[in-house]
Amino acid sequence: MKTAVIIGAGPAGLTSAYELLNKTDVKPIILEETSFVGGISRTVEYKSNRMDLGGHRFFTKNEYINKLWGDICPGMMTRPRSSRIFYLGKFFDYPISLKLQTLINLGVFRTLKVGTSYMKSVIFKRKENNLENFMTNRFGITLYRMFFENYTEKLWGRHPKEIDASWGAQRIKGLSITKLIVNALRLNKQKENSLIDEFLYPQLGPGELYEKMADEITKLDGNIVFNTKVERVNIKNNKIVSVIAGGIEHKADYFFSSMPIKDLCLAMNEIPKEYLEIAKNLPYRDFITVGLLCRNLEIDKPYPKDNWIYIQEPTVKMGRLQIFNNWSPHLVKDGNTVWIGLEYFVNENDDLWNMTEKDFTFFAISELTKIGIIKAKNVLDSTCIKVKKAYPAYFDSYKDFPKLKNWLCSIKNLYCIGRNGQHRYNNMDHSMLTAVVAIDSLINNRETHDCWNVNTDMKYHEEKREKRISDKLAQAA
Repeated sequence: MKTAVIIGAGPAGLTSAYELLNKTDVKPIILEETSFVGGISRTVEYKSNRMDLGGHRFFTKNEYINKLWGDICPGMMTRPRSSRIFYLGKFFDYPISLKLQTLINLGVFRTLKVGTSYMKSVIFKRKENNLENFMTNRFGITLYRMFFENYTEKLWGRHPKEIDASWGAQRIKGLSITKLIVNALRLNKQKENSLIDEFLYPQLGPGELYEKMADEITKLDGNIVFNTKVERVNIKNNKIVSVIAGGIEHKADYFFSSMPIKDLCLAMNEIPKEYLEIAKNLPYRDFITVGLLCRNLEIDKPYPKDNWIYIQEPTVKMGRLQIFNNWSPHLVKDGNTVWIGLEYFVNENDDLWNMTEKDFTFFAISELTKIGIIKAKNVLDSTCIKVKKAYPAYFDSYKDFPKLKNWLCSIKNLYCIGRNGQHRYNNMDHSMLTAVVAIDSLINNRETHDCWNVNTDMKYHEEKREKRISDKLAQAA
């Protein structure tokens, strides 16, 4: 019997094992560094209240993944999507809409500036060699500075000028003022993922699906080993022959890695110096979320309808606020309370990361109080969760990443899968799909690099239909 070592029990790692057990005679063993499954997509339980780290909507255009979700976790709820931006002490739709309320919130002067700068961006296109230019081409400099610049810098810790445009091409490729006009006029029946009105969601959060998948893997005679970090990757003749984890050597025919590429390469016994340097300098963004149990919020009492709120206020470091009641009522023990998550994007070992849980929680509460969303006296309980390498970033040595990727593809029995396994900011469905494609490649003896082609249909320019509208706007200007 052939065997496979799978590094990581996140969405991609679990999917790899599940697919192997259902489609092949290859026996998988999953090596997971932590004591839980799901990675950043797990559900954290605190005193019978549950937290969805980062917020995970179950929506995909891929029917195979849709069926996979339904098979593993039948009976998921259909939930309404609502996300807004909190800026200037007011709410704005996300994505920005052309509603009258938006114009009222902006005021006449800001609205005129937005329109003028957008017309300028239609006529004078910038070279899209960084994220700032990418966004400015789609929204104009005024709207970009109001709703994207500060939040992007909060998220990545870098100004958008320093970030590769490919992040925008992947994450917000379908959003622009032109797209907003098209949607407002209902000319486009197919919505982008960011514009969907509803999504599927497990009653107990995303962790419910991954815990059920882990149970299925175990029932099918797969093996998941927890609290086991891969310390060494042994390569010989352009193939991985074994990995050492927890002091134990695991030999296998195939290796699937969803661990951060930086850590994978640093663990290799053989890697050319050029590629090792690229890997060592790959950037990541870490994540802290504070769970607060409150009597009520001070906005839209007892609490707003949003799944999450983007905090654009420049006076606070908080990036986003989740309201878990709106994801699923089953995440909250007492429906008369409000269970929220305050999200911060940090770097491991920076000042925020090194705060004690008590100090950081006090800091987070003071920020939310400062912008008028809660009163500190209404906080009933709290917890604090830290996650390393939550977001692969697109700057520093990332510009040379294609070289490293090509070298990794040359390792004959290595399949790089998932968000960190490909250093690509994928959603859950795409992360799982990388695993599905990898197993399909294994079965059909195709190249191991096929799984890298998932979620790469990015376009730096608007679709032809949008371009025609842009041209007309430019002519009118």
